[in-house]
Amino acid sequence: LTSSEKHRIVERVIRRINERIPVAYLTNKAWFCGHEFYVDERVLVPRSPIGELINNHFAGLISQQPKYILDMCTGSGCIAIACAYAFPDAEVDAVDISPDALAVAEHNIEEHGLIHHVTPIRSDLFRDLPKVQYDLIVTNPPYVDAEDMSDLPNEYRHEPELGLASGTDGLKLTRRILGNAPDYLSDDGVLICEVGNSMVHLMEQYPDVPFTWLEFDNGGDGVFMLTKAQLLAAREHFNIYKD
Repeated sequence: LTSSEKHRIVERVIRRINERIPVAYLTNKAWFCGHEFYVDERVLVPRSPIGELINNHFAGLISQQPKYILDMCTGSGCIAIACAYAFPDAEVDAVDISPDALAVAEHNIEEHGLIHHVTPIRSDLFRDLPKVQYDLIVTNPPYVDAEDMSDLPNEYRHEPELGLASGTDGLKLTRRILGNAPDYLSDDGVLICEVGNSMVHLMEQYPDVPFTWLEFDNGGDGVFMLTKAQLLAAREHFNIYKD
């Protein structure tokens, strides 16, 4: 290493210790599903257990290869891009409300050479989307409840609050997703949604909804699956949250 390179490393270590800045923001690099992504403080650091599902091609969860995939709340675009690698014949839409996040996603899409396979779209969830019938909707929306937000470690304070907070119980956006998703799923379509610790609130408030809570070999929880048929059957619970 040159003296300037050594100096940069020492500088980053000092900032990591003193400011509690995540390493991914200091290096502008994060890994997800074996792929490298550019990240900065406009997006969350990729860490979703959904990556394990993508690596396994959603085995046992989908009946056929998806042709149309939606990554809702895409952030850095890592889930959308990983899905494009896993299903090279699929068209993937990467949706986010944040123009800053979409700028990062667009950069990553270009870096991975996937501009013809992954389309970034700015939308407030489904509000500005055409009625495409997706075979697979994957979403890692903001889901941190108010109590957990107040107790977040300092490292998480560097991440955009827009990508974390979702109301008192952490379900503000999830309810809207559940209300709108069936209109955007094909007949055999599946919704995969991460809600983290807010799974407790979801199960308490909607005991009649048949959430399938997925298990992971590499750690993680709070991810559920629902089919279009199940979403339609549960529609009475979520109709008021439709856009």
